[in-house]
Amino acid sequence: MTPEQWRSSVTIDVPFYDTDAMGIVWHGNYVKYFEVARCALLDSIDYGYTEMRESGYVWPVIDLRVRYPGAVVFAQKIIVRASIKEYLHRLGIAYLITDAVTGKRLTRGTTHQVAVHVATHETCFASPPILLEKLGVAAP
Repeated sequence: MTPEQWRSSVTIDVPFYDTDAMGIVWHGNYVKYFEVARCALLDSIDYGYTEMRESGYVWPVIDLRVRYPGAVVFAQKIIVRASIKEYLHRLGIAYLITDAVTGKRLTRGTTHQVAVHVATHETCFASPPILLEKLGVAAP
């Protein structure tokens, strides 16, 4: 795989229950949209959460950042893009939410995850070889 293949996108029709009284998406729901895109991305490299656990690792989010340049509203169709930006010591994923019709940037963010060995509960300070294998890159 190449870095160009380390990205994925999903289209979401914003449901009413994700919005506040003004019809604007509640700020915490953007994280859910990131998660939907992240799952699609990880599935595309055959290393979704089930495969992670089966490989002996879980990958908790240790850092989350979100910027809200524009509001997302009820019934809006959005595209959520996720792309892997880091992988050697932690898994860094960047997100971009745009309006599906206009392409206008609405929200962007990042998450960082680290591998934790399931059996020992120890945090890994380098990504395990399985992630590098799934990404198609050689170990440093």
